[in-house]
Amino acid sequence: MIVIHYGEIGVKGRNRVMFENALVRNIRKALGDVVVRKEHGRIIVEGDVEEKEEKEAITERLQKIPGIENFSFAVETGLDIEEIKRAAIMVAKQEKFKTFKVATKRANKNFPLSSMKVNEEVGREIKEGMGKDVDLSNPDLTIFIEIGGENAYISTKKIPGIGGLPVGSQGNVVALLSGGIDSPVASYFMMKRGCRVIFLHFYNENLVSSPAKVEEIVKKLTEYQLEAKAYFVPFGELQYAVISSVPSRYRMIVYRRVMARVANEIATKEKAHAIITGDSMGQVASQTIENLRCIYDASFLPVLPPLIGMDKREIVEMAKKIGTYDISIRTYDDCCSFMVAKHPATRANVDKIREMEDNVDYDIARMLEGAVVRKFSIR
Repeated sequence: MIVIHYGEIGVKGRNRVMFENALVRNIRKALGDVVVRKEHGRIIVEGDVEEKEEKEAITERLQKIPGIENFSFAVETGLDIEEIKRAAIMVAKQEKFKTFKVATKRANKNFPLSSMKVNEEVGREIKEGMGKDVDLSNPDLTIFIEIGGENAYISTKKIPGIGGLPVGSQGNVVALLSGGIDSPVASYFMMKRGCRVIFLHFYNENLVSSPAKVEEIVKKLTEYQLEAKAYFVPFGELQYAVISSVPSRYRMIVYRRVMARVANEIATKEKAHAIITGDSMGQVASQTIENLRCIYDASFLPVLPPLIGMDKREIVEMAKKIGTYDISIRTYDDCCSFMVAKHPATRANVDKIREMEDNVDYDIARMLEGAVVRKFSIR
């Protein structure tokens, strides 16, 4: 069996069932043809997992599912202390250790023995039957026992998950995804908060024959979301229109305002509730508080920047952790780099920026006609 625990979901009150059901759906989608059932405070995946390679594959998948706090490969027994002892001896014999302790969690208060008493009885069985020493402070091995409503579960390792909320529980958002380091991390954080992320990437078709690198980033992020949709919008025509109409120091701001407008159109179509960016306060000229105000002003939907208070070192560390960093640092003619001025404005005025945008000849409907929409899945 696999015993899965959640954290934050457990304090959701009357909405808890909705979050649990979303997590169950995502677990089924990640693991394929398995039986998944809910118990109070835990989710059980039924089936024998014996092969090391299979365990490793399952571990990798479950560690990427938002909403899972930790999980264990466990042996299931009935609510009988002798059966629990036998199972504890069996799992202990599969491990190498000199010292151990037993940690029991008794959710079923009708079970006749207290958690402390179960610890004592099982501990005595292992100590006498295997000749091992008890160490409650720093043991080589911990035997975990969970007493549920109808069964008990015995395991030796709790594998950490990423926590958060299950994808799909907080609705859809549209993430502006570049080929850089920051925006994939921002997208990941929104997945971890339960959002289903729809990706939007702009590329200059005159400089890039295919946004293959960004497709790889989407594939990597799909490992956390299980399924994804991405819009790839050619933006070369708009870039030249901005260059011909807007002074160089303001081009990036106007350009990003049009990006926000396109994102709003896609969000309306996809029933999304917010726009996600990889902005980090003060990291580049377009990310001063004044310039961000000018950019976000173009969006009628909320613009959420999950990285706003993070520095580059923190973002890079997270990118490495989630597996997008090595893809992001590959050479790519990002469409934004094409617009960077030598001396960009850092404190733009929103009214003046609106006037400049009015002078740019662009048609969002025409841009979207050239968009390529791709779907991604872990299966």
